[in-house]
Amino acid sequence: MKRKSIEWFIVIWCIISSCNRIQTYTVLDGTPDVFPDYADAVIPPNIAPVNFYIRGDDRRYMVRLVAGSDSFDVYCNRQVHIPAKKWKKLLTANAGKKLTMRLFADRTTGWAKYRDMALDIAAEPIDPYIAYRLIEPGYEYWHKMGIYRRNLESFSEKPILVNTLTDGGCINCHSFCNGDPQKMLFHVRAAHAGTILVNNNRIVKLNTKTQDNISAAVYPRWHPEGRYVAFSTNQTSQAFHSVHDNQVEVYDSASDLIIFDTETQSVTSHPLIHSSERFETFPEWSPDGKSLYFCSAPAVKMPANYDSLQYDLFRIDFDPKTGKIGNKTDTVWQPSKLGKSVAFPRISPDGRYMAVCLSDYGTFPIWHRENDLYLLNLQTGDVSEMSEVNSAESDSYHSWSANGRWLVFSSRRTDGLYTRLYFSYFDSDGKFHKPFLLPQKDSEFYDCFLKSYNVPEFVSGKIKTNIRTFERVVKGEATNVNRNVSIK
Repeated sequence: MKRKSIEWFIVIWCIISSCNRIQTYTVLDGTPDVFPDYADAVIPPNIAPVNFYIRGDDRRYMVRLVAGSDSFDVYCNRQVHIPAKKWKKLLTANAGKKLTMRLFADRTTGWAKYRDMALDIAAEPIDPYIAYRLIEPGYEYWHKMGIYRRNLESFSEKPILVNTLTDGGCINCHSFCNGDPQKMLFHVRAAHAGTILVNNNRIVKLNTKTQDNISAAVYPRWHPEGRYVAFSTNQTSQAFHSVHDNQVEVYDSASDLIIFDTETQSVTSHPLIHSSERFETFPEWSPDGKSLYFCSAPAVKMPANYDSLQYDLFRIDFDPKTGKIGNKTDTVWQPSKLGKSVAFPRISPDGRYMAVCLSDYGTFPIWHRENDLYLLNLQTGDVSEMSEVNSAESDSYHSWSANGRWLVFSSRRTDGLYTRLYFSYFDSDGKFHKPFLLPQKDSEFYDCFLKSYNVPEFVSGKIKTNIRTFERVVKGEATNVNRNVSIK
């Protein structure tokens, strides 16, 4: 009886398999209408399945995924959900090769085949995690937000901290030292204000406002060696347009740079980066830690001159051994001469390139539709638009992967309102490739998700600090940092 049952199972399985094979089909002259559109993109060999849905009314569909000599089929109605284990096996075995998606539609007249969709599987992996903030897309409501960690190799998302645990205060500016989850910080504003610093096994809440600083610290950037953190201190306001392409203006009426020493818990600065005559903001360290880059503009009366305020890019020396700041600034790039303003400088891990935001004016490009991403070659001084990356909507905050082969950035290209995360491959020739949208388990996720992604940062591992520990520290007392010391 047992043997006969097995034989019958084999016969039935063969019949089903034979039925599932598409023997004949007509060829369609065109590609299917799908979302997200992954065709022609370059994806990492360790990315989660790039699920998508088909905008069509056929009875059912079949997608054949082919890479090298490996392939498998996915049958579906509208939503293409790729099996995770098969996907991982396919990508791992074919890193550096081409991936072809062959889409068949079951119609009343029989099966039809669309033109193939091709992707490239990069040889280089992407960092396993990213951290981001989820927040309402508007400017008037932020009392339900959180900072989250997403596993890029799967669909697992976990909160680092949500502000429903901290009486609704604003949580922002999360930052990591070289992607290290054990060296991170973020700010809390309004209720329980302070800067939460995680330094290996120590976690502390800091009050970074001193009598020498115009505000508490914002816009952090860790020194690559992990001892120092560069911040800006800003007097930030917002205004609203009645008739304008950009709905909101966020601007600074003053800003300076400071450097925080995690060992002494003191802040220091220098007149060249801490002056009432200029607005200094958006610090960035060179990978060797010997240079501090920043954006700066002449101080003007705000908001009267909001649309003529344009920032240029500067650099100043820094000695990591002594903590001393140099005595002169170098002008790296002056986009103000082109009628543009630079923001968010981010240097590639090899130190060769810098990705920046470029808008018509101001210091808050995420609200500027004209804002695009540009690439500055720090060796030659050449500047080029990332035409493969940019869109008609705002493309802004960005971060490099640890190996320098991937750039994550935020974009409103989907609908002009919600900010989503995109990834672009940066090859060895210094060229970006078509970006792809952060994959989701539910292929229709973005059609109904009503929050924006904000400040994506790559992370090398899991964040070990418990969410309840963060809650306790946020609600605790803050330690005052030591007063500014001017090092000349």
